[in-house]
Amino acid sequence: MDLGGGSWGIITIVGPLLLLAVIAWAALKNRGSSRRSKEETERATRELYREEDIAHRNDNEHGT
Repeated sequence: MDLGGGSWGIITIVGPLLLLAVIAWAALKNRGSSRRSKEETERATRELYREEDIAHRNDNEHGT
């Protein structure tokens, strides 16, 4: 069934609106978690450095 170019108009309007909605959703979703994610990464890095420091000190005490 031919809508006389109506389907092309729908695609031209709905496509960009859908793309805009997806981009907005992704931006909002990532915005809140970035702060939480950064804090978690910093905490894990400090813990890893602490564990490596303890292991290094143990190695130095045993002369290895």
